Amino acid sequence: MSAAMDTESTYSGYSHYSGHSKKAHRQGRDRHKSPRSKDGSRSEKSVTIQTPPAEPLLGNDASRAEEGQDDNWGETTTAITGTSEHSISQEDIARISKDLEDSVGLDCKRYLGLTVAAVLGLLVFLTPIAFILLPQILWRDDLEPCGTVCEGLFISVAFKLLILLIGTWALFFRQPKADIPRVFVFRALLLVLIFLFVFSYWLFYGVRILDSKDTNYQGIVQYAVSLVDALLFIHYLAIVLLELRQLQPMFTVKVVRSTDGESRYYSLGHLSIQRAALVVLENYYKDFPVYNPALLTASKSRAAKHMAGLKVYNVDGPGNNASGQSRAMIAAAARRRDSSHNELYYEEADHERRVKKRRARLVVAVEEAFTHIKRLQAEEQQKAPGEMMDPREAAQAIFPSMARALQKYLRTTRQQQYHSMESILQHLSFCITNNMTPKAFLERYLNPGPTLQYDRDRWFSKQWTLVSEEAVTSGLQDGIVFVLKCLDFSLVVNVKKIPFIKLSEEFIDPKSHKFVLRLQSETSV
Repeated sequence: MSAAMDTESTYSGYSHYSGHSKKAHRQGRDRHKSPRSKDGSRSEKSVTIQTPPAEPLLGNDASRAEEGQDDNWGETTTAITGTSEHSISQEDIARISKDLEDSVGLDCKRYLGLTVAAVLGLLVFLTPIAFILLPQILWRDDLEPCGTVCEGLFISVAFKLLILLIGTWALFFRQPKADIPRVFVFRALLLVLIFLFVFSYWLFYGVRILDSKDTNYQGIVQYAVSLVDALLFIHYLAIVLLELRQLQPMFTVKVVRSTDGESRYYSLGHLSIQRAALVVLENYYKDFPVYNPALLTASKSRAAKHMAGLKVYNVDGPGNNASGQSRAMIAAAARRRDSSHNELYYEEADHERRVKKRRARLVVAVEEAFTHIKRLQAEEQQKAPGEMMDPREAAQAIFPSMARALQKYLRTTRQQQYHSMESILQHLSFCITNNMTPKAFLERYLNPGPTLQYDRDRWFSKQWTLVSEEAVTSGLQDGIVFVLKCLDFSLVVNVKKIPFIKLSEEFIDPKSHKFVLRLQSETSV
């Protein structure tokens, strides 16, 4: 009975903190909010890549608000509720209005491009049909009879148009993954080529067939068939330019996150800078570990502590020159710098010891909780079907026994802002539903995974800015460097061309591997 009461108190303590910590986080964000500085003085060209709407990146201000809390926050936290007043500056209002204008402009540009492509595609598919039907409508009585040959051409046009329709749907009608700052050059060239091609066919049709009212209907149908054949060849050209050209790797890009130096390498083909930026961002969300600003505060606090420990006393009175104080400060800083590596070593060793200790406690607590689940499952099998617990109820029943160990481990590794109680319960119920082991449950928390592993509102950045000295529509070249910026960090991309490899062949004579073993027999006399 006492164990059940302790379990309920632990569970209520966790819910108490999770309910009030969100208020503290919101107050911390409003308190620490400062207008971003404008970098208009930079000489690089800056354009924006906007992804589909989502919540902004979270975790920067919230982690700062949680720095001052100790490990026993479940017992020492005091929640203060009430009415708060918020202020906003003119620069914030201007920045918000600018973001709204940019989003509206990007939406208009995207829908305008889709509208133009749809109208042009409709014109392309209706043109061969119009070429065949107009003579039948305008001067049907004057047309020469066309029997089996025209019927075969009708079937050919129908199937070719069907193939062209399926190919166009597969190649062009896709859900857009992002809004790029400039037009896709090859796609724009293909649209212009198709427009000129169809316009020239209509011009020839109007001059040579409509004006003269040509009576050779078989020639008119063959003219429409030639148009469909040419459109199929243009579709093949589009496949080569849009899909096949970029498949062969030609460049190696190194992507470095500016805050913590995390880096990855990728191979790319012939792409423009803006499309290479999209490929980098797609791979970033699945390959890079989630950005955790709380891990960067240790070095900053250590440097601040060293500077705060320096004190200068003026023993000669207020009339002494300040140059002596500056020399004393420099000498003291040098002595502290010589001993700072020892402090860093012992800090890291102590942190590793604490992580290992709390990791062991967490593993034991989770194994005991899953053992309790097995006992519950054995008991549930003996009950009636209507009295069995669902996975959600089972997760809520065993969660309090592991909540404290999990909280302490997440705080020690500074992952607490990425795991809410609701997400942990959902993951626990998922593991129970699929009969997963304790190691499978702990994998998400013991090994910080890629960005996509976490909740979308915890990491998703709505807007990325592409900064490049070259035009973003130009192709990749050796030595190009461009930067992808978001709210809290930036990705620096360095492009290197894959070197030309000269491979030679050396022939080995099979007879050179043969040898003869000669034994010299010796007999005793």
